[in-house]
Amino acid sequence: MQKSDVIVIGSGIGGLCAAALLARYGKRVIVCESHTIPGGAAHKFKRRGFEFDSGPSFYCGLTDAQSLNPVKQVLDILGESLEAIRYDPLGHYHFPEGTVAVYSNAERYRQEVAKFTPTGARELELFERRLLPLYDAMKGIPTLALRADWRLLSVLIGRYLPSLWKMLPNLPLVQASVGDVMDATVQDPWVRRLIDLECFLLSGLKAHGTIAPEVAFMLGERSRSGVEYPVGGSGAIVNALVRGLERWGGKLLLGCHVEQILVESGKVVGVRLRSPQPLGAEILRAPIVISNASIWDTYTQLLRPDDLPASYRQASLATPVVDSFMHLHLGIRAGGLENLTGHHVVVHDASQDITAPGNTCMVSIPSVWDAKLAPEGHHVVHAYTLEPYTGWERHQEYEQKKREKAETLYRALAKIIPDISERVVLELIGTPLTHAYYLRRYQGTYGPAIAAGKGMFPGPHTPIQGLYRVGDSTMPGIGVPAVAASGILCANTLVGVKQMQELC
Repeated sequence: MQKSDVIVIGSGIGGLCAAALLARYGKRVIVCESHTIPGGAAHKFKRRGFEFDSGPSFYCGLTDAQSLNPVKQVLDILGESLEAIRYDPLGHYHFPEGTVAVYSNAERYRQEVAKFTPTGARELELFERRLLPLYDAMKGIPTLALRADWRLLSVLIGRYLPSLWKMLPNLPLVQASVGDVMDATVQDPWVRRLIDLECFLLSGLKAHGTIAPEVAFMLGERSRSGVEYPVGGSGAIVNALVRGLERWGGKLLLGCHVEQILVESGKVVGVRLRSPQPLGAEILRAPIVISNASIWDTYTQLLRPDDLPASYRQASLATPVVDSFMHLHLGIRAGGLENLTGHHVVVHDASQDITAPGNTCMVSIPSVWDAKLAPEGHHVVHAYTLEPYTGWERHQEYEQKKREKAETLYRALAKIIPDISERVVLELIGTPLTHAYYLRRYQGTYGPAIAAGKGMFPGPHTPIQGLYRVGDSTMPGIGVPAVAASGILCANTLVGVKQMQELC
């Protein structure tokens, strides 16, 4: 029986940030990862010389000394750093009526929009002006200074009072939806669809379901810090967090599958592992357990039903979910693609909702920036689109269904690389079942679909003493900054204010 201060279940970005920060605070931390590689939804994998990102591919502020990116703040505290390549435009949106280049500079972006709708471009500026004061107030309070208990108030008043004063006029926006701001500033239907698209890419929901601070932060950061890609892909971020964890005495156990969180008299006492496992002990003891699994997996797979109050469990499991995805990972020949850019979003049908499965396709070609991700003369391509989990089974028609569903991704890629089918040398098609299996995710989802004004994210706390949660089902947003922030808030909540403030 092994004894530690904290056990973290899962090595996604949220779990690694919480674990590494707690190790930096001097806690004895063990991270149990079921798979043989760390990273969760952000892990990297290799096939025949091609290196693929499994999920996230878009990053801001990884190297900026003044970055507000929670990942960068954690890495700085751990004494780790990343090499990254900046680029602009940050991407292209391909609509049926034409393509928009998305520049980090807001004015230049609006000039692109004005090519389609001058009136809409002026309304977009009003929309941005309404949100950016909220960003200006938020940026004065680093995520590393936050915690998820009542002592946060003393931290804010003691060290960040000027920023709090700046926040006061913007308080109505904190819980407002982006749709509320859009309704007050934008009437142009083309720009309203554009805003819906950007919200969907950020949160998995359109403007009326996305909270205003998410988009305010995105607009401010991409204009101030620009956009960059980490050399080595998302795996480079994961590896840096693992190095930081181990530098400060924490342990990462790979192939270490937690079967149950052990609860006695309403308190966490440790976890039970599947046998065989790397420590030679079936039980790991600790007074604190942090689950980086989703809310559904934590409460159905890792806990017994009677460990939680029935009403709380029922309400938690009723949390709406973002659909899963179809994924297409390709290795392609790169000859003649010298002017290729790395990020694209393709909307096939303007008459359909952008959230309709297969209608909006996201494309990342990171070897444009980091040539080492592919063999010489080749590129790696990752394309994905929403796809419901319901109806997927591994039966005799499974392979045929995979290929049929992947056609929308190939059509999207053909708008960027017309002869894409002739260039493919490696093809991997992933379905919601693939997503659920490799990421240990309930129905392969990317996270909760809690719309603005229709529910609150629960944060790190649970009704069980000593059990905490991090990851995409604890904080708004399904991206890397949000899950990293969840890890920070959880770790800070588990130490005293004085200890926390010594680092930030």
